Amino acid sequence: MARKNLLANVMAADTDKAPKESRADYAMRGASRSMKMSIDDMVESAKRLVDGETIISLDPDLIDASFVNDRLSADDDEFEDLKKSIGQQGQSTPILVRPHPDVEGRFMIVFGHRRMRVARALGIQVRAVVKSMEDISHVIAQGQENTARADLSFIEKALFAKKLLDMGQTKETIMSALTVDSTLLSRMLAVSQKVPIRFIEEIGAAKGIGRDRWEDFKKLIVVPANSKRADIIIQEIEFIDAPSNERFEFLLSLLQSKGIKPRRTKPLSAKAKNWEDANGRLKASIKSSNKAFSISLTSADAGEFGNFLSENLEELYRSFQAKKAEEN
Repeated sequence: MARKNLLANVMAADTDKAPKESRADYAMRGASRSMKMSIDDMVESAKRLVDGETIISLDPDLIDASFVNDRLSADDDEFEDLKKSIGQQGQSTPILVRPHPDVEGRFMIVFGHRRMRVARALGIQVRAVVKSMEDISHVIAQGQENTARADLSFIEKALFAKKLLDMGQTKETIMSALTVDSTLLSRMLAVSQKVPIRFIEEIGAAKGIGRDRWEDFKKLIVVPANSKRADIIIQEIEFIDAPSNERFEFLLSLLQSKGIKPRRTKPLSAKAKNWEDANGRLKASIKSSNKAFSISLTSADAGEFGNFLSENLEELYRSFQAKKAEEN
């Protein structure tokens, strides 16, 4: 399993390649997988101490997000479950951070974003292993950790692969990070490069949707007429209000049923958008129509940032008017 060799083989030195393991390892599900994860956690903790890697406590405010994002959603339900668990029992598994490559005295997270967000929300320090590493080792460690936990959906892994490729990482590095072979990587990239990002973001992580279904969707969405239809479908109430998996199925089924025209049951401009700061300190739900616009702020910095916005509305509006006049 990828996590078992993570610190021993991947982060000991910066290389373009990491040990390749069977994809069957991270495809485990259920109780057997949970037991294996628990055993691996204990092995990892013991090995860190043997190798002289000390687990320390850090202020979450000193830790910045990874330079490459690998998630499409914040997984609020899982976050709340983890928050409750850590609040009652403490943080059993440390996160991995590296000294920030650009800012002295700060750190950049490699994996464990959710655990860091929980610590920040609870107002406690986060237990972490600090390891100096270059970008290649960083992305391999981050990818292998999430792959080992089966934590990312197919489309999240596919987008992660595309981001790494766009950043200049080699395909060998990406295969090591995701523990996949060249054939599967090619299929991941085919989906993430050909499916417009706006549809992926509207659908979300779709954790129950696998490679074959996404490839079916890719074949349909590359047709310009289908892409136009999809832009209308994603504005429907049935799509907007559905969970991620159902949004995918709803969109795919209508594209496959060419004779069925989607019903415009909600104005295009009334759709809500969600935004979240990379460190989880601010979340925004944004709704707009032709004559109305609203932002709902939540999380740690919501009140302070909301006050900042209200105090600077006049200046912001003047800047908007000036920019609009310049464009005209």
